[in-house]
Amino acid sequence: MSLLPESASFEELVQDYFLAVRGAGLMLSALDTELLTAWAREGVPFEVVARGISRSAEKALWDARPGEPVLRNLRACRRQVDAEIKKYRALAAGAGVGAEPEAPSRRRKALSWEQTRHARLVDALQDLAGRDSTLAPRVAWLRGTVLAQVPEEPSALDAQESLSFLVLLRALPFSQRSQVWRDALSVGTEQQVMSVRARKLSRRFRLVAAVRRRLGVKEV
Repeated sequence: MSLLPESASFEELVQDYFLAVRGAGLMLSALDTELLTAWAREGVPFEVVARGISRSAEKALWDARPGEPVLRNLRACRRQVDAEIKKYRALAAGAGVGAEPEAPSRRRKALSWEQTRHARLVDALQDLAGRDSTLAPRVAWLRGTVLAQVPEEPSALDAQESLSFLVLLRALPFSQRSQVWRDALSVGTEQQVMSVRARKLSRRFRLVAAVRRRLGVKEV
């Protein structure tokens, strides 16, 4: 998700992602910094918190007035981020728990956080194919290529999800593609003080959100 150095701290990664998605490259407030520190103590992957931020931003995206940031502060993401942390911990705790204790060699492992997210994405796209037959061939192609394997890294999952929706965007008729692009560029704000990387991330977030909205695909 980020082009920050590999040595970047959890706090730096989250702040960088939040400001990019928010569309305004400003420093966090003292209260936001305190919340960020609390999330860091949870010990979850950065991508878990980033997912909560992106979901919060996506829900607020279409209510933002022109020129206004999508999110006013990091605290606006707290409910969604906490929910993602809770889901991650529940899945992490369940992974590896045997469904048949009396036969250890035949135990079935519970789905991991990565496997659960991947399955939900596949199900959402399969539902889309059922609702729109013109996209069915593209969904089938995605399942056999981009989605053929479950990524082992959270960052790879995010890339897989974004790529899937961008591929579906290209499958839409030109008039619909153009409208999606217009929708993506008409919401939120983007400050010139933002880095090139942050502006690119901000635009990708808005574009993928616009594609999901156009296709009627909610959270996955």
